[in-house]
Amino acid sequence: MAPRIARRARALLLALLVLPAAAPPARAQAPPGAPAPKSAARELRQALAAATARFEALDPAGVLAHVSDQYRNGPITKASLREHLLAMFALYDTVRARIRVDEVRMVDGAAWVYSTGAISGRLRGVGAWTTVMSWEREPEVARREGAAWRLVGPSP
Repeated sequence: MAPRIARRARALLLALLVLPAAAPPARAQAPPGAPAPKSAARELRQALAAATARFEALDPAGVLAHVSDQYRNGPITKASLREHLLAMFALYDTVRARIRVDEVRMVDGAAWVYSTGAISGRLRGVGAWTTVMSWEREPEVARREGAAWRLVGPSP
């Protein structure tokens, strides 16, 4: 997710440099879809809390239970996400995820979950805490698979 944020930051910087100084400020676009029903938003928050608990327990299988087999984020799939988790759990002896759901919107049966958060870890053997990544109001898409909501990737 960090490369995606870096691309957005570069694109924003480029846009600011290219836009004429006299151009009026752009109007904020309304997010796609409609607000999610309260029950769906509550279920998604509960799924996020469960996935966060498994992440902080250093349980890759528990985290991946909340990820769809169809997960895609550029070249990253569920299998490569597992490798990333294993590497992170080898590097850090303790991890924390502080994630706030800002908004949930429904688009063609999928939930677009906008969140703000940060992930930090304590380096194994060193004891120093570092911020692994942080984001602000980034959308991710979840779909219902059977009775559970599972992450399928970032919004298009």
